[in-house]
Amino acid sequence: MEKKTLHVVCLVMRDQEGFIFAAQRPPGKKLGLHWEFPGGKVEPGEHPESALRREISEELLWNVGELERLPDVEHEYDFGKVCLIPFLHYCKKRPNVTLTEHLDSRWVHHSALEDYTWAPADIPIIGYLLDFGCAYE
Repeated sequence: MEKKTLHVVCLVMRDQEGFIFAAQRPPGKKLGLHWEFPGGKVEPGEHPESALRREISEELLWNVGELERLPDVEHEYDFGKVCLIPFLHYCKKRPNVTLTEHLDSRWVHHSALEDYTWAPADIPIIGYLLDFGCAYE
């Protein structure tokens, strides 16, 4: 039986110094204590960008501005397939962080991105950021 694909959006927020926002999943949830780009599930009939804005508003109490869609990532976990839809946002000023879903958060310098234990579906995004300069331009 083929596993159903879950569509998930995530926010890659970069500040003016090349730091990237990362959030740590809480213990007890799937991929607990792994770092990730925040976001969540796309509801049926929902546009991915709208889903991202909703999820970020719920999880971090942020309203994000202009978004640039990055290449999708498909990853198969033991619990199912995920199509991760990332969006990049360059922020001029770091927003205040209010965590409603995550255990911790950090602004990670691009040179240290690979030092964290990331959710597996997020790892190709880090490679993309480093390969194409989105993390430090």
